[in-house]
Amino acid sequence: MTITLAELAGTLDAEVVGDRDHEVGGVRPLDTAGPEHLSFLHNPKYVEEARSSSAGAILVADPAVLPNRNLLVCPEPYLALARTLELFHPSERPESGVHSSAVVAEDVMLGDGSSVGPLVSVGAGAKLGERSVVGPGCMLGRGVVVGADCVLHPRVVIEDGCRVGDRCIIHSGAVIGSDGFGFATVDGVHHKVPQVGIVVLEDDVELGANVCIDRAALGETRIGRGTKVDNLVQIAHNVEVGEHCLLVAQVGISGSTRIGHHTVFAGQSGCSGHLSIGSGVVLAARAAAFKDVPDGATIAGAPARPHREWLKANANLQRLDGLRRKVGELEARLSELEESDT
Repeated sequence: MTITLAELAGTLDAEVVGDRDHEVGGVRPLDTAGPEHLSFLHNPKYVEEARSSSAGAILVADPAVLPNRNLLVCPEPYLALARTLELFHPSERPESGVHSSAVVAEDVMLGDGSSVGPLVSVGAGAKLGERSVVGPGCMLGRGVVVGADCVLHPRVVIEDGCRVGDRCIIHSGAVIGSDGFGFATVDGVHHKVPQVGIVVLEDDVELGANVCIDRAALGETRIGRGTKVDNLVQIAHNVEVGEHCLLVAQVGISGSTRIGHHTVFAGQSGCSGHLSIGSGVVLAARAAAFKDVPDGATIAGAPARPHREWLKANANLQRLDGLRRKVGELEARLSELEESDT
């Protein structure tokens, strides 16, 4: 398909600068886009690349940085890019119904327009909402509830009793509701503590590939509305994650931790158990929190400390070799002075 910039601007609620009748037929990065493509500028780091790009038009927030170009001006170019990609690459939904190779218990409730793919297993008492898609090889246990307009990619496992809200996306290999890591150790022997709670995903949660979320020992492990979880993240039993958080790849959250809303755990960061991590907190990559973190804090390092303090400490480390040499020179000079006095 092709579309004029004027038509696209109407869809995106953007303003056209340049040729309103210029047609684009796809989206490409700045370095590979041609006259028939739309590209985007979101990071100021790439202004020079945008100026030299052959793109027929560019999504941009500030038209002043790209004079004499065809532009679509909008306050959030990255969001506009997402909407444009949806326009050019609409998702293909499988046909509704149950594949002949799926095993679905007799009392399962399937919403209108839902789709259950090949080799899926759905346990007794489960419910699947309207227009939700369960990809090949998934397993939904007894009493599982999945809301409307969800997408479960291949080989997702949702264990007995767990609940998924509306419009959730769960990528391949994710396991929701595996047992929490709970053991009573007596005389050197680890005795398993039954994990009888559930996991609840609220609306609009997205989980990356191979995410593992443990069921609660008692009660719920809960992931708040709009939270996005990257690949290979481990969330332990009885954790509560607030709304609109971001948990980046290989994050680990220990049991019974409470996390506020709009908090970010960068790659490979984590925290010990039974902590309170506030709202609007940022843990830098590989940060490890071992104590409660107040609202709005940005922390780094292991053990984590305020980010500015961590930067200063690391800067001082870089100066240690020079300081050691200076101390050695001063000691030698002091020794010379003491010898001359005697």
